[in-house]
Amino acid sequence: MHAYHLFVGLARRARRAARSARYRAERLAAGRHRGGTLLTPVHLSLRDSRTLNLALPLPAPDLRAAELLITRGPRRHRVPLTVERLGTGAPLLTATATLYDAATHVRPGQGPVLSDGVWRLTLVVTGADGRVRRHGLTLTETPAPATPTLPYAPNPRTGTLLRLVRCRGGRAVVQVTRSRPRAELVRFEPRGDGITVHGRLVAARGTGPAQAVRRRDGRAVPVPLAWTGDRFRFALPLAAMAAAGPGQWVWEFHVAGVPLGRRLTDVRDLPSAFPTPFRVVALAGGGLVRAHPHFTASGAFAVTCLDLTHHLDEQKETS
Repeated sequence: MHAYHLFVGLARRARRAARSARYRAERLAAGRHRGGTLLTPVHLSLRDSRTLNLALPLPAPDLRAAELLITRGPRRHRVPLTVERLGTGAPLLTATATLYDAATHVRPGQGPVLSDGVWRLTLVVTGADGRVRRHGLTLTETPAPATPTLPYAPNPRTGTLLRLVRCRGGRAVVQVTRSRPRAELVRFEPRGDGITVHGRLVAARGTGPAQAVRRRDGRAVPVPLAWTGDRFRFALPLAAMAAAGPGQWVWEFHVAGVPLGRRLTDVRDLPSAFPTPFRVVALAGGGLVRAHPHFTASGAFAVTCLDLTHHLDEQKETS
């Protein structure tokens, strides 16, 4: 079993390295200048992994039309821009667009649907003289203040991550990264007689077995699952986990071959944001187990457990 997990880990790292190399090549191609100048927006952001906001000074005093092109190869989406005058300040070209990833079911014409890859942002303006000019947009790299949340977060339903990226030449692009297959924890319910876990598969099809894996030595305990579509539910096999050996152990979980955790979130520090108490569970056979379900810094769901029955018996023998 340990060799199997090692092979799976190596395969994942190889796929991750190949994907990173493809993104680097696409960013290099998207950052090349083809005439025109790069414009610096007053505001350019992408929130909620889907809402693009843009505001920039007018590149020319008289404009007949302006639009934002979002392109990748032959695929292109057009977002109209409007002129806004805020107070006594200079007028701005502004746009707000909802971007969708390819894993989201979208009605025709609902909004730009972006597939996995790097998408160029190009401002196209038509002057009063009828000439059409194209400009790229820059993305200024200013250090963000430390906050409890990340500036970009995956889509909580599909797991796809959309974020603004600065190419080597300074040009701003939208990078779309589809989710790897993952088992996402929805919630867990601690009770006096056990702990029930609810989750769902993301970017994965079919069903598969689950197991609890002891962190120190890779020992595995099978976990019975109940499936409803892509959602699953299971009770922690605390009796088998506690009986795997004396002492306190940390267990993590794999469902359908992928690790279980909470990673589709913008929370930086999951252990601090979601503190969980220890729970003493009375097993059906009369034993007692102290269990601590929690999140690790990487977002994995883990359970630290100790067989209190065995521990108390040892204390009685030594007293």
